[in-house]
This record gives sequence, structure tokens and C-alpha cells, in this order.
Amino acid sequence: MSDERPQKPLPEEQLSRETTSLEKAPSVSGPGASAAPVLPGQPGQPVAAPALRASDADRERVVERLRDAVAEGRLDMEEFQERLEAAYASRTYAELEPLTRDLPAVGGAPAGAAVAAGPGQEQAAWPERIGGAGTSSTAVAVMSGFQRKGQWTVPARFNAVAFWGGGDLDLREASFSQREVVITCIAVMGGIQITVPPGVEVDVRGIGVMGAFDQRGNPGPLQPGAPRVVVTGFAMWGGVEIRVKPLKSDRENKPRRRKEL
Repeated sequence: MSDERPQKPLPEEQLSRETTSLEKAPSVSGPGASAAPVLPGQPGQPVAAPALRASDADRERVVERLRDAVAEGRLDMEEFQERLEAAYASRTYAELEPLTRDLPAVGGAPAGAAVAAGPGQEQAAWPERIGGAGTSSTAVAVMSGFQRKGQWTVPARFNAVAFWGGGDLDLREASFSQREVVITCIAVMGGIQITVPPGVEVDVRGIGVMGAFDQRGNPGPLQPGAPRVVVTGFAMWGGVEIRVKPLKSDRENKPRRRKEL
């Protein structure tokens, strides 16, 4: 028998053998396999999308809903004050949403922060369309008619009068001097039609005597930063109609359903 003992492998040879054995080792996969933890900053780590930031208009929308809730008797002054402070301190929609989660929806849409428009919906650049001086503040039709459409700026207060006549206010391409505008309509034996794009909040408060204030169409989810249009006034033997309607170009861009044979 030989007394010679096997020599210890050099560090380089040992490292080479270990590397080869790792390369030949079978991979472990399947439901029972545990993935190696991914440390922050490593490639392949999923990065969470930052929360969508809320604007001043979004915070004001929530504050207005809270004020309505106080008037309706749903919140007492202590709760209102707490939520009011939280609303003005909020920076994201995720922080605004819980403040109105337990309040009834307004107009069929959540009363909290607006929901971003999805595929196929009109995506208006509202921050760019709010601000500036109003184009005109009054429209009168006496046995005649008036029309405001296209690119014009709606002032904070707009008065529309139709006596034995008719008027058409189209807000789909309009800008707004403020985030909330009030349109006061007086219709006597006449009619006034107001057209707004989807995603805009509409609040109808008019009074009809042998007449009516009629809102047609579903505004859909409120768009972030969209204005609020308050329609008020008086209609006697006449009517005021508020329609929700997209622009013709938006309807043409929507995908059409194929008819089944």
C-alpha cells in the first residue's frame, strides 16, 4: 500500500469544479419551488406604479361632496371638519377615495375622486381647458335663437334666456374659466339645449312650471380634473334639456362591433 495521500486541489481547480457542478445541477421549478428573493434595485424586480396625483380641482370636488353630506344630515360638523382637513392634506386619489366611500353616489358616479377615462372614452386635457376670461356671459333669444358652440370659454356665471325662441349651448369643445360654472336658464314658451361631453359632472337644479329641466344620457365615470356644470333657472311652458354626447370624431374612433351572421 502506498502512503501517498491525494493532494488538495488548488483554489482555482476547486472553484472550477464547483462552477461546473452548479451548471449541471437540475433546475427546480413547479408549484413547490420557492423563488429566490429579489432585492431592491436588482434587475427584474417589479416596480410599483406611483399613485396618481390629485389636483386642487379633485380635492375641491371631494370637499363639495362633504358639504352636501352635511346639508343632507349624513355628517356632523366634527366628522366634516376631520374629513375636510384630510381632503386638503391628500396628495393622491388613493387618499381622497376613503373620505367619500360611505356616502351615496352622485349622478350614478362615485362621489369621490374622478376615475380616469378608459379605452374608447374621450380623454380631455382638462387642466389645459380650465382658466381664462369668459367669451360671453349672456345669450338672449326673443322669437329667435342663439347658439354657442365650438371653441369658446364658458364664464363662471352664464345667463341664457329664451322667450318664444330657442338656444343651443354646446360645451364639448369649450374651455371653462373656472372648475365649476353655473348656467342660469330662463325658458318661457321656448327651449334651451345644453350639450356636455362624457365625463363632466352635471348638477341640475332648475324648476319647471308646466315645463321641465330634463337630463338625458349617462355622463359615465368622471374624468380627472373635469369641470362641474350647474344648471339652474326657471322654465314655464318651455323646457331646458341637458344632453351628454361625445363629439362626432370621438364616435368615429370607437371600435364598431361586427355583426354576427
